[in-house]
Amino acid sequence: MTRVNKVRPRRILCVCTPFPGGTAGYRLRSLKRLCPEVVPFDVAAYYPRSRYLAAAARRLPVGPFIYRINRDLLSLVRCFKPDVVWFDKPVHFTRETILIIKETGAQTVCYNQDNPFGPRNDPGWFQFRRVFRLFDLHCLFRDADIPRYQEWGLPWIRTMFSFEPSVHFPAPSGWVPQKEPRRVSYIGSPYDDRPEFLRRLAEENGIAVSIAGPRWRDFLSAEQYGRLVTDGYLADSAYREAIWRSMINMSFVTFANEDDIGHKSIEIAACQGFLLALRTAGHQSCFDEDHEAVFFSGIEECAEKCRFYLDRPEIRNRIARNGRERAARSGYDNDTQLARILSRLDGR
Repeated sequence: MTRVNKVRPRRILCVCTPFPGGTAGYRLRSLKRLCPEVVPFDVAAYYPRSRYLAAAARRLPVGPFIYRINRDLLSLVRCFKPDVVWFDKPVHFTRETILIIKETGAQTVCYNQDNPFGPRNDPGWFQFRRVFRLFDLHCLFRDADIPRYQEWGLPWIRTMFSFEPSVHFPAPSGWVPQKEPRRVSYIGSPYDDRPEFLRRLAEENGIAVSIAGPRWRDFLSAEQYGRLVTDGYLADSAYREAIWRSMINMSFVTFANEDDIGHKSIEIAACQGFLLALRTAGHQSCFDEDHEAVFFSGIEECAEKCRFYLDRPEIRNRIARNGRERAARSGYDNDTQLARILSRLDGR
């Protein structure tokens, strides 16, 4: 059972990109559970149909695309009259738009899981850097952000990567997988040194690794890709069931994003999957090591722990159950975290 703080009823306009399997759509679900009146503004509806033009619009948010999306958002604000405008990664909105919204009396929340100030230096932050100081509350996910926002004198709340209870939950009693089990599984993107780490784990240490996720063809040879990658992008039930049928679920952190924990770590634990994660202070604060999750610091330790736990299903299952219980008990779910954020707007 997850813990949910009581939230004062209010009208929320949620500005997000709710694509399948995306966490923005999960937060939209949570807001609708927490508040009686929530209206979405779908940013993705404004992207060009061409995949290449859509990518260009995300990387360089200027021109007619920006004019239309700002015009229509303000029109909806005037019509709906929200108490709160929740911006999920607000990279398309101008200073004028944010100021006009604030003049209506609506409070503005900036919820941004990516790091615009870290060394990853992703493109597309042009508009964000012009407006980020205007928001009434910033949601911070990593320790590296806190001194920045304190120095800037901006209002913030520390939150975390969280799971969606309608998607991330344990397998029902008697569930039987329709596909072969995954022994050591990684589901996600090829950030940082993950391609080389997983290649070495498989080729040099003899671990049966299964990878699922986008863009792996760009980082592995054709032979490696055919041997290691079993699926592309997995969303919702396909993602959850891949965790269920994995004996070991691996998770990392994105150093180039200055992350403290992996979002996958929280979702894996919520699905009651056995979690083998990179040992970081963030992961150790979320889960009790060797009781609720297992951690590694290098490839040799990772391989050793894979071999140990693959042969011990009873221990794996016990740790997975404990991890699920911790995620639920400690409020790592969307409803608990978003309720905390909304309560902060009331000064609580």
